[in-house]
Amino acid sequence: MDFKAVIREAFTALRRNGIRSVLTILGIAVGIGAFICVIAIGNAGTSKIEDQLQGLGDNFIWVEAGSRARNGVRFGSRGSRTLVLADADAIMEQVPLIKLVSPNVDGHIQVVYGGQNWATMYRGVTPEFLQVRRWNLRLGTFFTSADVESAAPVCVLGNTMVENLFGDEDPIGRDVLFQNVPCRVVGVLQAKGLSATGQDQDDFIVMPYTMAQKRISGQFWLDDIFCSAVSREAMQEATKQIVALLRERHHLSPREDDDFNIRRPEDVVQAQLATSRIMTLLLASIASLSLLVGGIGIMNIMLVSVTQRTREIGVRLAVGATERDVQLQFLSEAITLSVFGGVLGLLAGVFSSYAVENMFHFPTKLTPQIVAIGSLFSTGIGILFGFYPARKASQLDPIQGLRYE
Repeated sequence: MDFKAVIREAFTALRRNGIRSVLTILGIAVGIGAFICVIAIGNAGTSKIEDQLQGLGDNFIWVEAGSRARNGVRFGSRGSRTLVLADADAIMEQVPLIKLVSPNVDGHIQVVYGGQNWATMYRGVTPEFLQVRRWNLRLGTFFTSADVESAAPVCVLGNTMVENLFGDEDPIGRDVLFQNVPCRVVGVLQAKGLSATGQDQDDFIVMPYTMAQKRISGQFWLDDIFCSAVSREAMQEATKQIVALLRERHHLSPREDDDFNIRRPEDVVQAQLATSRIMTLLLASIASLSLLVGGIGIMNIMLVSVTQRTREIGVRLAVGATERDVQLQFLSEAITLSVFGGVLGLLAGVFSSYAVENMFHFPTKLTPQIVAIGSLFSTGIGILFGFYPARKASQLDPIQGLRYE
């Protein structure tokens, strides 16, 4: 049978029952539209969490000074002075699963420029900090290893500091003042925005840790050691090796608690990411129920159509049409219904996604994959739920069909 003739007959048959066909198409459209909108909302949430994961650092392992529970007394962070530069060097040399290390000294400070001042946090680090924390520069350059060795008074500013101290003025080459120490601005970090806990990640000033120790804090110990593992899979084993190494270096007996904390912020975000994906899958499954209802509607209308057109089927079979011809005709009608519903559903899904974003200020993210899945779903529903009625029509006895009134 000619394919164009099949399509033409399918449209003719559907027009005979216009209202019923339109309602069936709407059922498919609502299901596809709801599915696309839900997936778009879920994708936006997942994408945001993935951005946070990327912003944490390069397989970031955070060694923090201070025990959380030592001898029954709860020590906060920096409750111990045992974390020193030699520990950072030992981690780099003796833990092969660690590729980069940056010591860190930090605290709160008041920074002054001209008539403006801003309370912020300082971080004394090394140039490896950029790679470990996956931070890019927006302006200027980062300080060098030579600056660290000489404790040079140079610094790099976070974006929040630039906005509050300099406004529209170019900060590169300017001197800021803190604790009566002038410091030359050599760079500005790319903005990262808020963290997963709602903290401003761009409100700090970075400088060589040697300068921070000698001119600000006056301490010889470290507050933190930032480490970067060779891969995400190696992070757990690298953490175990770091713990064993530091316990040995700090001469801790098996009965003593650690005098340091090790955190993997990525684990928290990974858990959030897994939760987001599960919720997206759950919502998509709920939205898919409306697709199932639409598919049942297609099967229902096709079964009714087979019953109403029994005599027509019998005549066609009697004059030489094959079972395949009859099956193809009814299957094409079902697919036509689902394709029209799919197209309308795609438009409804895109429109509803933008409506949710603009009216409720809830982020959505449409991707070509969502559109492709919606299209496959609509076609698949037509084939799946149209196959049984089409097969039932093709297996009709011609004699019974001709006798049917």
